[in-house]
Amino acid sequence: MKNVTDRVSNPFGMQPDCDRFVPGYGDANADFHVVGDHPGVHGGVETGVPFTDSEAGARLLDALVDAELLDAAGDAPEVASTYLSYLHMCLPEGHRLDGDGGPSAASYDDMERFFDAELRAIAAHVLLPVGARATAHVLETYTAQAHKTEIDMQALHGREIRGSGWLVVPIKDPSEWVEADADPDGVSDADRLVEALDELRATDYRRESDLGRFIAGSDPYLVR
Repeated sequence: MKNVTDRVSNPFGMQPDCDRFVPGYGDANADFHVVGDHPGVHGGVETGVPFTDSEAGARLLDALVDAELLDAAGDAPEVASTYLSYLHMCLPEGHRLDGDGGPSAASYDDMERFFDAELRAIAAHVLLPVGARATAHVLETYTAQAHKTEIDMQALHGREIRGSGWLVVPIKDPSEWVEADADPDGVSDADRLVEALDELRATDYRRESDLGRFIAGSDPYLVR
């Protein structure tokens, strides 16, 4: 099933109970869903677009352009079958906070319904959680791998993990990316991600089967 909308920002009209929030942005029929933490970490406070107006976000968007998941970066990225969103779309200010000024655990739990509804509506084939919190949440909620996967983002960066209907490719937080000259293998974290995504896109990452032969008519019936 395809979503019928040409809206790029907040295509599903999410309205969380907060004064300011950064809604999801991108192709509502995306194959790739990039999942960040919250606007205070990954940006978008001024633009209203995830992963913008922050240095870390700019690094990530540039890598996604190089991997051909975006057509262009900037404050209004040109998407190419990609969707960007946050676990917690509300700005931390005015929301329940933890001791470090970020959203509290209860606040994340409260916002979960918005994130989960959007993720399932888009039904992307590949989930790309950014940073430890998003990675832990995605592995715990959408795979059976959490109990046997250590959240070591250096080790998980760009690694494919099979989920329940999704393929998960964790991304180390771009604020912690290292350049090639600081890496033991001489490969930057940005290049390592681009290479992993290039290899993934060259495979049958959709993992769909055509069951159309079992029903009347000649139309395909694709299922995961």
